[in-house]
Amino acid sequence: MDNLTVWVAKYLLYAMAVLFVAIWLFAERRAGRIELAIAAAAGLICCGIFIVVAAHLHDDPRPFVGHPNVHPLFHHAADNGFPSDHSVAAGLIATLILFRHRLLGLLLAVCAVAVAAARVHAQVHHVQDVVAGLLLGALAALIGILIARVIVPKLPGRLTGGGGSQPPAVGATHRA
Repeated sequence: MDNLTVWVAKYLLYAMAVLFVAIWLFAERRAGRIELAIAAAAGLICCGIFIVVAAHLHDDPRPFVGHPNVHPLFHHAADNGFPSDHSVAAGLIATLILFRHRLLGLLLAVCAVAVAAARVHAQVHHVQDVVAGLLLGALAALIGILIARVIVPKLPGRLTGGGGSQPPAVGATHRA
């Protein structure tokens, strides 16, 4: 059981990232890919900012720091555990996909919760670290989605596969 916990805690996030890329490549039309890419990029930037700010606002030593009877299931640095970076990233991925593909998003949300729970079970985070991480990742995704929804309509049609970002001027004629 410990081997499964370690794998989920350390590596399931990478499987989630691969699934995100597969969804981006195969389940999205051109305009959807651009919107999802912009949302992901903006969300990643937000995640980075949120992690730095949260870590400065709250210091939470990892469970094995200062408690000699607690032994993590895998080696980890004895740094501030708040918020859980893995949980932030998992929350971002799950929320981005949840807004586009409900079933796949729910699957990724279950994976995100599994990553968070495994990191607590592995004794490398406290519950507050992973809950904050999931919430910050979801918030970053929502901000990214809003930014993408503002930017994409303003892009030229040749980028999104549409007919253009501006409607034709009144009285304009179309020439073949």
